[in-house]
Amino acid sequence: MKILLASSEVHPYSKTGGLADMVGALGKALARANHEVCIVTPLYRGIQERFPAMRRMDWQFNLPLGARPVQAELWSLAVEKRLTIYFVDQPGFYQRAGIYLENHVSYPDNAERFIFFSKCVANLARYLPWRPDVVHVNDWQAGLVPALMLHQRRGEGWGNPPPVCLTIHNLAYQGNFPAAAFALTNLPDEFFTIEGAEFYKQLNCLKAGIAFADAITTVSPRYAREITTEEFGCGLDGLLRRRQDRLFGILNGVDHEEWNTLHDPLLKYPYSAVRLVGKQKNKIELQKEMGLPVAADAPLFGTITRLAEQKGVDIQLGALEEMLSADIRFVLLGSGSAAFERDYNMLSRRFPSQVAVRIGYDEGLAHRIEAGCDFYLMPSRFEPSGLNQMYSLRYGTIPIVRAVGGLDDSVIDFAQDAARANGIKFREYSARALAKAIRKALALYQQPGLLLRYRQNAMRMDFSWNQTVGEYLKIYKAAEKISSGQDLRTAARVP
Repeated sequence: MKILLASSEVHPYSKTGGLADMVGALGKALARANHEVCIVTPLYRGIQERFPAMRRMDWQFNLPLGARPVQAELWSLAVEKRLTIYFVDQPGFYQRAGIYLENHVSYPDNAERFIFFSKCVANLARYLPWRPDVVHVNDWQAGLVPALMLHQRRGEGWGNPPPVCLTIHNLAYQGNFPAAAFALTNLPDEFFTIEGAEFYKQLNCLKAGIAFADAITTVSPRYAREITTEEFGCGLDGLLRRRQDRLFGILNGVDHEEWNTLHDPLLKYPYSAVRLVGKQKNKIELQKEMGLPVAADAPLFGTITRLAEQKGVDIQLGALEEMLSADIRFVLLGSGSAAFERDYNMLSRRFPSQVAVRIGYDEGLAHRIEAGCDFYLMPSRFEPSGLNQMYSLRYGTIPIVRAVGGLDDSVIDFAQDAARANGIKFREYSARALAKAIRKALALYQQPGLLLRYRQNAMRMDFSWNQTVGEYLKIYKAAEKISSGQDLRTAARVP
């Protein structure tokens, strides 16, 4: 197949979270499965300098954005056989210090920036000589692509456009803008209705994608079920229930080349499921790097996270307040809410020999935390897929997770299957429930034989994209059949 992927961020070119990891890994996996893949993403500041092999194409965008035309250029980078990245070069929109925000404040023209990006994706899908068989867009930033393509089919004579698949990575981020922003789409008013892009008299880019996409996926099976409920549906559960016949959950994969304990250049000591001595050495090195006194025998907990309520960092603070009376260590890498940054820094000042906090993001340190910790805390309020719990499993670091979304789909608790257990789950969203889960971890740590079995179970889990890519191909091929009137779920053979 020929697959056009569109995303506002793609690892290793741009990244704020799991979206970038997923799109970069999926594109690579599809190409290695002998499919032709092009990924479209904005050309942000610094990318050109880091990847000087990219070339400017003979391609000019001159697209209406409301009443004014906006121009852009297109650059390409051949990554490997059958995989090309296209970068939309519009300096006024994308050459900035951040991707979506700066100093914790969203850019005021994000509607213009990503409506324009969606128009560029639709333009490429229609006019590239390389004709895609399917267009796969991700999250609200490309959410208007299905509506734009549908309009071009209905009103502009695009005779046989490819089907569009939308992946929702996090329903909480929807791209809501004042109603006046709809004029920037240049779409007729029939698209701005309660059944389309309108949401409480605002433009909702993700809702438009859900309403007009041919197929909809989320990044875990459980999350696909959760978002059709009022609790997790973020106001869109009604529309998602109506489109449930086109909604599928596919658990994200992990790039086994990048996350490999035997061949990770970011680690000082390699290790494996059958030879774990390197993990203990990495633990000592991590404590030194984070400025903690070395305590080789004390259990080390860690987290790499956005400091936001979704990630459960509030109940984590409460649980740590209780549990730091025990002989444990905790390291955190992350950034986000100024209030949470302050609270965690204060915790490290109060417990300087037990807690170390690094505000920001560092890819190398992220790998070393995954390798050096004994346990990984992920107490999310909700979690569409989650990747860090899978990275932790790959690295023999036992995840402690709340049983929601992809966390529930990927972690096996002792109560579920004693022989295959690889993590600890809790259900109630409270500091008390998380503290209880941490106490279970301390009990596990005191049983070296059982801890070894957990670690080996974890490291033998297969989250490779080779497995995951087949699920996406089922959806792509089924979406192609929509024009024939065949039911999507039947075509995909998904129960």
